[in-house]
This record gives sequence, structure tokens and C-alpha cells, in this order.
Amino acid sequence: MPSHRRGFFPEPVAAKVPEITFLFWVIKILTTAGGEATSDYLALDLGSRLEAGCIEAGIFVVALVWQFRTRRYVAVAYWLLAYAIAIFGTGVADAMHLFIGIPYAGTTAFWAVVLAVVFWLWYRSERTLSIHSIYTQRREIYYWCVVFATFALGTALGDLVATPLHLGYLASGILFFVVILIPAAAWSWFRLNAVVAFWFAYVVTRPLGASFADYFSKPHSISGANFGDGPVALITTIIVAILVGYLAVTRNDIQRPAEKEQGRIATVSDDVVGR
Repeated sequence: MPSHRRGFFPEPVAAKVPEITFLFWVIKILTTAGGEATSDYLALDLGSRLEAGCIEAGIFVVALVWQFRTRRYVAVAYWLLAYAIAIFGTGVADAMHLFIGIPYAGTTAFWAVVLAVVFWLWYRSERTLSIHSIYTQRREIYYWCVVFATFALGTALGDLVATPLHLGYLASGILFFVVILIPAAAWSWFRLNAVVAFWFAYVVTRPLGASFADYFSKPHSISGANFGDGPVALITTIIVAILVGYLAVTRNDIQRPAEKEQGRIATVSDDVVGR
């Protein structure tokens, strides 16, 4: 009789990431904002950065296992991991500055190099960086490595612009909002490559969301609105949960497989069943 055992991390049978819609960008920016506020709340309000780091790492591991245990895109699993990376990536980038003593310019440069290296390895291996090709486990690993690097890079870049460059949180948020319009305009009007436009915008969402989160949460003395990290984290999390719940019910963000991919998925499914 054929074995149906799939292994602990089974190979995908469909795309593991959502279709890119307007709501995708809304949730993505909100997760960056919520991740920034949540990480700061855990690190500053709980009074122990070690305890905060353990909590952030624990959330990350649970979300990572859930996402890689799924065989196709599941909205809750996908966005939980994105949120977990937003929280944990913030903590990692902040720790490099606070505990190791690397200035924000140094952490920004470090994560920019990490991101470039991951992109290079991904393209060398798969010959594509398209999110519409995330239907193998190896490509999904590359994808999430890029996501982690973008979150850490965005955290460092946002802090660099707001603090050492003295732009402040609100002005930084406005600046990154203008910057994120560049790939959108270049793609719409000047036929910028869709993959390049996507990753350009994706990287900028992190400092954009984090800057506005810091503006609303931080005290007046450092250019914030002083609502507090906890309230900002809570409100943002609730909004994200509502929007992800909507996607989970409507399922209108599931990618439609191309004909070539459908044939590949059928082959993978037959191979799994036949083992």
C-alpha cells in the first residue's frame, strides 16, 4: 500500500505566499508597525531584554514551524510568521545596536549586505526572485530569509534616519511614504520590472511602518505622540487580526496557479501519494 507520510516539513503542493493585492500592502505595513511597537513593548515595558528576546524567539519558532508545516498558502499561518519576523527582526536589529554597540549606519549596511547576498544566492539557485514561484520548499526558505533581512534592514534604516540624522519619526514616516511611491510609479508608468518593483516596495514598507509606529508610541521628548508602545501594539494587532480573518474567510488572496505550475503540482502530489 502507498505511504501517505509527508515528513515533518512536507513539500508544498501550491504557492505558499499570497497574491499581491492592495490589502496585502495594507497588512504588510501594519505588521511592520505592530512588530516595532510589540518588540519595544516587550523589551522596554517588561523590564528585561533577555526575557523579551526569549518571548520573541518563541513566537518566531512557533510561527515558523506552522508555516512550513502547511502545504499551501494559509492566511493565518503566513501572516503570523510575517508578524513574528517583524517582532523578532526588530529585536535582533536593536540588540546589535544596544548590546554590541554597532551604530545605526553600521547595522543598516550589515543588513543591506545580508539582503543582497540572500537575493544573489536565491537567484543563482532558482533563476527567479518572483513571489509567484514560491511553490517549493527551497524557494520558500529563500523567501523567508529575504523577509527577515528586510525587516532587520528596515528597522536599522528607520532608526538611522529618525535619530542620528535627526529627521524625527513623523518626518521619517512621510519620507518613506514618498519613497515607496517610486516603485509603484515606475512600474505603472515606466514599465519597471515587476519583481524589482515588488522587492523595492517590500523593503521600504518596514521603515515606513516602523517610523509611524514609533511616532505614535514614543514620548514627546524624542518627537513622538506619546501613546505608548503597548496601546499601539495592541491596536495594530487587532486590526491585523481582523484583516487576516477577512482574508481567511474570503480566500480572495490565493494565487491562481499557471498552467505550468498546475502540472508541476500534480506531479508532486502523485509522487507524495506514491511514497
